[in-house]
Amino acid sequence: MFRFASNEIGIVQGETLIVADFDAHGPMWTTEGERTARERVSFPERFLTAPAVHLGVGMWDLDSDRNQRGDLRADNLTPSGFDLVFSTWGDTRVARLRVQWIAIGALPDEQDFVL
Repeated sequence: MFRFASNEIGIVQGETLIVADFDAHGPMWTTEGERTARERVSFPERFLTAPAVHLGVGMWDLDSDRNQRGDLRADNLTPSGFDLVFSTWGDTRVARLRVQWIAIGALPDEQDFVL
């Protein structure tokens, strides 16, 4: 549970097309085995501390003749951003994947003393 000591709470949301491999013949579509896509998401304003981040799949386009496996997570979370990471394995083929995200956290107060 997060407890906010700040009077200012920030909420920012966005979406990222993390996989677009069908047209480009990229590895998520053309190869098998363990594969990972990673993209840095930067917040437009810094939070006071690392915020809570919620991820959701906004759109997926997968090969229906293969097993559909995936792992979606936020990694390296800081007050200024996080790494969006999608991994798959085996024979799964991913043509496209769009991820929607929301970050919620305390914002710095103008009256806070900063060294």
